[in-house]
Amino acid sequence: MTHATKPSDTWAPQYFLASVGAGGIAVAFFIWLMMWVPHPGQTVPIFEDIAAHFGAAGLLSQAMMAVAMAGIAVFAFFNLKLLVWNLGRYAQFKKSAAMEKLRSTNAEVQLLAMPLALAMTINVLFILGMVFVPKLWTVVEYLFPVAMAAFLTVGALALGLLGRFYGRVFGKGGLDWAANNNFGQVLPAFALGMVAVGLSAAAALSGNAVTVGISITLASIFFVIALIIALIAVVVAFVSMAQHGVGAEMAPTLTIIVPLTTVLGIFALRVNHGLGTQFGAHMENGEYLYLLSLFIGVQVAFGLFSLAILRAQGYFGRFVTGPEASPGSYALVCPGVGFSVMMQFLINKGLVAAGVVTKFGAVYWALSAVSVAALLATVVLVLMLNAKHFGAGRMAAVPAE
Repeated sequence: MTHATKPSDTWAPQYFLASVGAGGIAVAFFIWLMMWVPHPGQTVPIFEDIAAHFGAAGLLSQAMMAVAMAGIAVFAFFNLKLLVWNLGRYAQFKKSAAMEKLRSTNAEVQLLAMPLALAMTINVLFILGMVFVPKLWTVVEYLFPVAMAAFLTVGALALGLLGRFYGRVFGKGGLDWAANNNFGQVLPAFALGMVAVGLSAAAALSGNAVTVGISITLASIFFVIALIIALIAVVVAFVSMAQHGVGAEMAPTLTIIVPLTTVLGIFALRVNHGLGTQFGAHMENGEYLYLLSLFIGVQVAFGLFSLAILRAQGYFGRFVTGPEASPGSYALVCPGVGFSVMMQFLINKGLVAAGVVTKFGAVYWALSAVSVAALLATVVLVLMLNAKHFGAGRMAAVPAE
C-alpha cells in the first residue's frame, strides 16, 4: 500500500523560515512604495499618501503601486498563515522525543527561527497598518510603546532559548565541530538583529524625544549582542568548514549574512535618523552613501562565496528543482529579499541623496531594475519551494503490518 506524503509532514524548526521569507517579501514590496511614492511629513508613506498619489499618478505609476500593495497583502497573508501553522507544529514538537534529540545537538540553535519569525510578523503587521488603515498616523505615537513591548517580549524569548543552548555548550561542552561546518550558528544573530531593527522603528518614525531615546537605547543593546554573536559564529564556522567542508543540506545558511547585513543596515539608518532629528547628531549624505556601500560590499562578498559553494554542491538541482527536499532551502529566500531592500536604500538614500544619481533618471531605473529583478526572482523561488514542500503529496510506501 502507498499513501501521499509531502516534505512539510516532517516538521523542523527551519520551516519558520518560510514565514520569515514571506514576511520579508511583503517588506520588500513596501520599500517600493517608500521610495517611489511621495510622503511629505513623515519618514514612510501611509494610507493617505498612497491614496493621494494613486489619484494623481500616471498609468505606469498606478500599476507599480497596485503590484506593490497586492504583493504586501498576499505575502503578509502567507507570513501569518505560515506562522500560525509553524506555531501549531512547534507545540506538538516540544512534546516529542525529537525535541530532546534536537536539544542535544548543534541544531538546537534552529529554535531561534521561532522568535525570528515572530519579530518579522510584528514588522509585517505594522506595514499592513501603514498601507491599508486610514488615519493610523493620528494614533501612531501610542502604538510605538506597544510595538516596543512586543519586540522586547520576542527578544526575551530569543535570549532565553539562546541562554539554554549556550549554557549547555559552554557550561558542559558538547559543540560538534564537524557538524558546525555552516553558518547555522549565525541564526541567533539574525533573530536578535530582527528584534533590534524592530525596536529602532520608533527612532525613525516618532516625533517624541523620549520615545526616540528609549528606542535607540533598547535597539542598540540587541544590535551589539547580535553583532558579537555573528562575528564569533562566522569565524568559528570558517574553521570547521575548512576542516570538514560544508554540509550539503545546511549550505543555504551561508547566505544568512546577506539578510543579517540588511537588518543591521536598516537599524543603523533608523538610529542615525533619530539621532539627527531629536538630538542634533546628523550624518551627512556622503556618509550615508559610504555606509550603505559598505553594507552592499559585505552582501556581494558573502553572496558570491555562498553561491560558489551552492553551485559546487549542485544544491539547486538537488533541493530546489530536483527530487530532494530540505526545510533549510527556505534560507535561500532571505538573501534575495535582503539584497533587493539594501539596493533600494543604496540607490535612494545613498546615490540620489548624495547627488550622484538623478532620481527617476535612466541610471536610476537601471539600478532599480537590479533590485526589482532580485525580488521577483525571490518570489519565483518561494512559489517553487511552497509547491515542493506544501503542495500535493508524493506517494510513499506504507510498511506491511
